[in-house]
Amino acid sequence: MPHSPEDYHEVSTVTLPTFLAGHEDASDVMEALGATDASEIEAVEMGDGNLNLVFIVSNKNNPDKKVIVKQALPYVRCVGESWPMTLERAYFEYKALTAFKKACANHVPKVYYFSRINALMAMQYIPPPNIILRKGLIQKIRYPTMASDIGVFCGKTLFQGSGFKLQPKQLREQVEFWSKNSEMCALTEQVIFTEPYIEASNNRWTSPQLDDDKKELENDQTLRLAVAKLKNKFVTETQTLLHGDIHTGSVMCSPEPSQTFVIDPEFAFYGPLAFDTGFFIANLLLNYVSQPGHANDGDDDDTYSDWILEQVKVFWQAFAATFVVQWNDVSQHTGYRYQRTMFPSTNDHKVAQKEWMANTLSDSVAFAGCEMIRRIVGIAHVEDLDSIADADVRAKCERHGLEIAKVLIKEQGRFSKIEEVIEVAKGCQL
Repeated sequence: MPHSPEDYHEVSTVTLPTFLAGHEDASDVMEALGATDASEIEAVEMGDGNLNLVFIVSNKNNPDKKVIVKQALPYVRCVGESWPMTLERAYFEYKALTAFKKACANHVPKVYYFSRINALMAMQYIPPPNIILRKGLIQKIRYPTMASDIGVFCGKTLFQGSGFKLQPKQLREQVEFWSKNSEMCALTEQVIFTEPYIEASNNRWTSPQLDDDKKELENDQTLRLAVAKLKNKFVTETQTLLHGDIHTGSVMCSPEPSQTFVIDPEFAFYGPLAFDTGFFIANLLLNYVSQPGHANDGDDDDTYSDWILEQVKVFWQAFAATFVVQWNDVSQHTGYRYQRTMFPSTNDHKVAQKEWMANTLSDSVAFAGCEMIRRIVGIAHVEDLDSIADADVRAKCERHGLEIAKVLIKEQGRFSKIEEVIEVAKGCQL
C-alpha cells in the first residue's frame, strides 16, 4: 500500500550512504558496491531530468563498483513545488522495470532495491562508453545495433503485456493494476494531446520566429480533430503495458553492439501499443530535423541525416519482426487475440499479421506527430533542438519538424510502409 507523504524523506549526497547502509533490505546494493559500511561509499548527484533526483553511488576504495540511485520528488522538478506530482510513480516505474526485465533481459538494467516509502530505487550502473542516446545522437555517434535493439525491446515487451500473450482475465487484472498510475497518464494527456493546440501557460516555443506557426496549430481544425481521436485512443485502448515515455533520453547506449538499455518507465500504463513505437520514431525524427543546426566544418551532415532516417526503418523492421516471431510461436502466442482455435492455419495468421502491422504503423506515425509537436511548442523540449544557439536556424529546424508532424497526424491513413514516413521527412524540408 502507498505510504503517507509524512513518511517520505528526500535524500542527498550526505544522507544517501547512511540510508543504504542502514536498511537491511538494501543488502543487494551494498553487495554490488562491495561495501559493508556507509563510510566506504559516497554519492554524487548527476540528474538533470524533469522529475527526479539521480545519484551515482560508488565505493571509495574501489571506484569501479557503482550503482545508480533514483528518487522521485513530490513535484515536477523542472517547474517546482507549484506543480505537485505523485510519489507513486516510482512504484510503477519499479514494477515496469521488473516486467520489462522479464520480457527483454538484455536491454533493461537490474534493480537491486526499492523503497516505496521514499520512492527510491537502486539499480545497475551502466558504465561508459554508454551515455544517454540523445546526447550521443547530437554528437553524431553511429550506433551499430541501437535501432534494432530498441525494436527488439518494443517487440518483446509490447507483445508480452498484450492479449497476444494474456487471456482476458489476466489482461483485465493488469489493466486494473496499471490504471492506478493515472496521474502520470493525465500528465501525458495534458502536455501531449491538449496544451500544444491551445493557449496554455506551460507552452513555449522559439519566439517570435514560430509565433505564426503556433497560431496555425491552434487554428487547424483538421489537425485538432485528428489529435482528439488520438487522445481518445490513448485514454481508452488498453492493449498492452507501455513504457509510456520511450524517447532517446530514456535510452543508454554504447557504440559496442547490443549495449542498449531502456530506463525511466515511470509513465508506464496499459494503453495503445503504437504509442511506444510512435514515441521512439518521433525522437529519431526530431534529431533528424535538428541536424542543420549542428553543422560543423568537416562533418558530412547529409550522411548522418541519412543514417538517422535509416535507423527509423531499422527500428520498425526489428520491432515488426520480433513481434511476428512471437506471434508465430505457439508457446508465446497463448492469449485471446487471434486465438489459434479461431485462426488455425498459417495463412490465417499471415493475413491477420499484415492487417495488424498496417494499423499499428498508421497509429505509430500519428502518435509520432503528436510527440514531435509537443517537443517544439509544449512544455518539455529536446536538447537536439534547444541546443541550437542561433534562434533563426533553430526555428527553421523546428518548422521542418512541425511540417513533418502535421502530415503524419492528418494523413496517417496513407502510410502502409515505413519507407513512406522517411520520404515525408525528406520531402518536408523547407
